[in-house]
Amino acid sequence: MQNVLILGGGSDLGIALARKYASQQFSISVAGRNLPEMEKIAADLEIRFNVQAKGYEFDVCDFKSHTEFYKKLEIKPSITICVVGFMGNTIIDLENLPDILQVINTNYAGPVSICNVIANQYSLSGSGLIIGISSVAGDRGRATNFIYGSAKAGFTAYLSGLRNRLYNEKLHVLTVKPGFMYTRMTQNLQLPTLLTATVDQVATSIYAAGLAKKNIIYVKWFWRYLMVIITTIPEFIFKKLHI
Repeated sequence: MQNVLILGGGSDLGIALARKYASQQFSISVAGRNLPEMEKIAADLEIRFNVQAKGYEFDVCDFKSHTEFYKKLEIKPSITICVVGFMGNTIIDLENLPDILQVINTNYAGPVSICNVIANQYSLSGSGLIIGISSVAGDRGRATNFIYGSAKAGFTAYLSGLRNRLYNEKLHVLTVKPGFMYTRMTQNLQLPTLLTATVDQVATSIYAAGLAKKNIIYVKWFWRYLMVIITTIPEFIFKKLHI
């Protein structure tokens, strides 16, 4: 039985992914900062899908713990999905360094650190799939969320480089750009229905893309073309839009 490790397992998408893979009879390792919550999610998966599941404590911003975290996994994963993320305030006080670092470390530095640990292990074993959840916000910097967007842009570039590096080793890396999602984090926002996906839709798309060894997916196809338009707007015009 293959094992899937979900980093950020307490998020709405993390739970949806755990249930999707468990429904396909993968064993599941869910990891997050709240260990009792991870253990509760794992127990539910075992009952609901009759699969082996285990919860682990994991802090993406505690870089020094990442190697030891991987060593403690009872079953080493064949698939690792990095769901961790933190949007923070959409407009951050540029002098508020702690908030800025939290956004950068949660969305970029931390995921890079743990994915490096896992990529090295996959290189040694000769097999493995890494799936990173990035964002369309990284496709072009915007005034309303450029700290978050720049961190996601960095993560997207990292996943691209990692995919390139691991290709000759027959290892694969999938970049996912979900667009808007209906989650607890966005429940008070007015989101455009056409461009917004449920976490179950995203989980299903990720599962299929992983099987097909896709490189980059926009979960709702409209996003790919919308971002082409946004990224081709000349800078002298784009900077005036303040979006």
